[in-house]
Amino acid sequence: MTTLSPTASDDGTIHLATVKQRHLKVPITLAVVTLLLAALFVFAPRDGESTFRLGDASAAVGLPDVSVPTAFTAWTVLVLIALLAATASWLAWNYRAVPLWLTLVFGILGVFAFLTWAAAGGLVPVTGLLFGAVSLSVPLVFGALGGVIGERVGVVNVAIEGQLLLGAFSAALLSSITGNPFVGLIGAMIGGVLVSFVLAAFAIKYLVEQVIVGVVLNVLVTGLTGFLYGALLVPNESELNRPVRFTRLEIPVLGDIPIIGPVLFNQTIIVYLMFVTVAVVTWALYRTRWGLRLRAVGEHPQAADTVGINVNRTRFWNVSLAGAIAGIGGAYFTLVSVPQFGKEMTAGLGFIALAAVIFGRWDPLRAALAGLLFGFATNLQNLLTVLRTPIPSEFMLMLPYVVTILAVAGFAGQIRGPAAAGKPYIKG
Repeated sequence: MTTLSPTASDDGTIHLATVKQRHLKVPITLAVVTLLLAALFVFAPRDGESTFRLGDASAAVGLPDVSVPTAFTAWTVLVLIALLAATASWLAWNYRAVPLWLTLVFGILGVFAFLTWAAAGGLVPVTGLLFGAVSLSVPLVFGALGGVIGERVGVVNVAIEGQLLLGAFSAALLSSITGNPFVGLIGAMIGGVLVSFVLAAFAIKYLVEQVIVGVVLNVLVTGLTGFLYGALLVPNESELNRPVRFTRLEIPVLGDIPIIGPVLFNQTIIVYLMFVTVAVVTWALYRTRWGLRLRAVGEHPQAADTVGINVNRTRFWNVSLAGAIAGIGGAYFTLVSVPQFGKEMTAGLGFIALAAVIFGRWDPLRAALAGLLFGFATNLQNLLTVLRTPIPSEFMLMLPYVVTILAVAGFAGQIRGPAAAGKPYIKG
C-alpha cells in the first residue's frame, strides 16, 4: 500500500512524498498455519489410505468414493501451500497486496491436507461435512447480519448473544403453545427486537457506552431465560417446551446436484430464509436509498443530519431491524436443531458472530462467508472426534475459537470499521 505524506523542504515548500507500507499479517498467518501442519505431520505421522465419500445415499446421481495415500498426499499438498505462503510473503515484502484467491486456495488446500492426515484408515463424508457446516453456521450468519446492520448505522451490537438466546426461548415457547413453527419464528424475531429496543434506548437516547450496554443485556437475558426455564418450562415441559419444528424441503432438480445439491437445496425454511436475507441485505445496503442513508449515518452523522436525515431515528429503527434478523438465528436452535429450549444453549455463538462481522469487514456477504467458515470449523471438530485422531479432545473443542482468533487477528486487523460506530450523536 502506498500513501502520500507531506514533507517540507529547506525553503519551506511542502512536497508530497510517497510512503510505502508492508502489510505482513496475512503472510505471517499463512506461514504459521503451514508450520503447524508440518509439525503435525512430523510429530504425529499417520499412514494408510484416506477415503473421501463424495456421494450421498439419497442423491439421484451417485459418485464413487476417492481413496488417496495418506502420507504422500498430505506432504505433497503441504509443499503446495508452503509455496503459496512464500508467494504471499514475497508479494507483501514488495508492497503488493495478497490477492483473495491466493488466500482461498491456501485455505482449501490446507483443509484438504489436514483432512487427509486425520482420515488415515477412515472415511470423510464430504457432503455430510458440508451439510453440517451450513447447518451450524445459520445462527452465526443471522447474528452477523444483525451486527453488520447495527455497526453500519453507528451502534455496536454486542448484544447479539442475548438476541439469539431470547429468540430461541420465544420460538420454543410460542411454537409449543400454538403448534405452529411459523408463529415461533415470528416470536423469535419479536424477542430479538425487544433486546434491540433496550440497546437502542440506552445507547441512542441516554448515551450510555454501547459495549457496556450490550454486555449487560447479554447477562440480563441469560439470567432471565434461565429463570423462566426453571420456573416455567421445566414444570410444564410437555405443554411449553415441545416446539413443533420445521422439516426439510428439497428443491426438485437442484437437490439432485452432486455434492452441493443436498447441502444447499435440501434444507429447512430457515436456511432458505438465510440465503434470501443475505442476498437482500447485501443488495439493499449498496443499491437502495435505505442503504445509502444507513451507511451515511454510520460514517458521518453530521453530514447526514445536514441533508435532513434524522440520525437517531434512523439508528433506532435499524438497530431494531438488526435484532429481528438476529432473532431468526435464535429460532434455529429450537425450531430446527434441538427439540426443546435449554439454559444458555447459544453457548457464546453471539460473540463468534460479532467476530464474523469484523472478519467480514462489515460487509453482509463477507460476514456470511465468515459465519460459514466458523460453522465449518465447528463441524470439523465433530468429525475429528469420530475419526479418532491423536489430537486431544480438549484441543478439538478449542478448534472453532482458534479459527476465530486466527481469522480476526490475521486477516481483519488491517481494516477499520464504520467511522461513527460506537459514537453517540448529539444534534448541535
